[in-house]
Amino acid sequence: MSGRTEGGAVERYHLLLALLSAALLALLPTPASAHASDRGHVLLLPTGYYLAGGAFAVAVSFLVLALLPPVALDKFWRRRLQLFTVSDGARTAVGLMSFAGFAILIAAGLFGSRDPLSNPLPLLVWTLMWAGLTLLQGVFGDLWSWLNPWYGPWRLISGLLRAGDEGILRLPRWLGCWPAFILFFAFAWFELIDPAPDDPARLAVAAGVYWLLTFLAMLAFGYRGWSRGGEFLTVFFSMVARFAPVERNDAGRLALCWPGAKLLAAEPLPPSGIAFLLLALSSVSFDGLSKTFFWLSLFGVNPLEFPGRTAVIGSGTLGLVLTFLLLAAVFLLAAWLGQRLAGRDRPFGQAAGLLVWSIVPIALAYHVAHYLTALLVDGQYALTSLSDPFGLGWNLFGTADMQVEAGIVAGAGSAWWLWNTQAGAIILGHVLAVLVAHGLAWRLHPQPARAALSQFPLTLLMIAYTVFGLWLLATPTVG
Repeated sequence: MSGRTEGGAVERYHLLLALLSAALLALLPTPASAHASDRGHVLLLPTGYYLAGGAFAVAVSFLVLALLPPVALDKFWRRRLQLFTVSDGARTAVGLMSFAGFAILIAAGLFGSRDPLSNPLPLLVWTLMWAGLTLLQGVFGDLWSWLNPWYGPWRLISGLLRAGDEGILRLPRWLGCWPAFILFFAFAWFELIDPAPDDPARLAVAAGVYWLLTFLAMLAFGYRGWSRGGEFLTVFFSMVARFAPVERNDAGRLALCWPGAKLLAAEPLPPSGIAFLLLALSSVSFDGLSKTFFWLSLFGVNPLEFPGRTAVIGSGTLGLVLTFLLLAAVFLLAAWLGQRLAGRDRPFGQAAGLLVWSIVPIALAYHVAHYLTALLVDGQYALTSLSDPFGLGWNLFGTADMQVEAGIVAGAGSAWWLWNTQAGAIILGHVLAVLVAHGLAWRLHPQPARAALSQFPLTLLMIAYTVFGLWLLATPTVG
């Protein structure tokens, strides 16, 4: 009976490989179309070739991985280059300095310039932290655990109170990451839907209140307990850091590994963790979608006479929720179909919780592509504003008089290399996601045919998402 089941799996495996190969032949390039960047520059590019090429690259990755021997892939993922040991001795001091810098930025938000491009608080939160630090986490590992503004004060106060590391209360296990999910949704709503997320005073109040509530929660539930399930930035950055090619063991020893290798050793996420990771991807995707002429036309908004964010709060909130629900439904359906094709021998929740880690490379790629322009331009404004945080004519770091080169993203030449960089990031992210998903499938289904069968629906989803991401880059948007 088991032999017949395995034989049927092999037959379905070869059939699906043939179908996917035939589908690749249909990915013929379309005529050149117009590309409009989010700054309003229009450049004629053969975007049809990019769409077909991106889908082709993801599909070919699946076919190649399905044919490679498992032993070779296992050796590939296990390779490590040992480096040096990093001690945690200075972590508290770094954390206290980070808190001091955060307090100065809150004061600058309340009492400094009202111009979002002159005040360092919105520039640091939205550009250096949310856009820049996410990229650094994906390259160098968990820097946030050293740089966050809670660890230093928590270590100091808990030591004075002799409260210990565990706190006085325990979070119920069933709660999982749901507090972090709710807070992350609030953060995404504030960034994408709120009428004035860049207003320094408004942002200072929001950030200050969040810091205080988080600090009290850490005293109550312990730093580690609340960071793992309640503090959404720590949850998000720790997930992104798992993709980084820098690994640090419990003894503090650093090693270099392949990007995504740490994802293969991750434990299955609970339903709250699955929802959190899918929200991280869907919120960035909706940010791009919400600015397109296509989306605005659905609600009768003339994109050439955009009325402002206040007029689209309702449609924006609806879109943010629907984008998450749609992505979650499609991902869970793909995971369920994959398990059915392979012959389910693991609980569906465990399979979905493991396969969702393959979303990390895609989320990181979308983050890079979406925020690249802001990082290049607003990052320069951040450097100038940090030298004069209160607008008093200071020049603390010698960058106050730096000339901001906004032309780095202007003109046909800039639009060309920006498009290629963004498109390349999205395609590479999906290819790496297929690679990671294939490795995770081996943990669920050790047999080659069943592992490949389980990945077929998820690969189709990744191909579709690649095309969607490239379409977002190519379609006209509101500046």
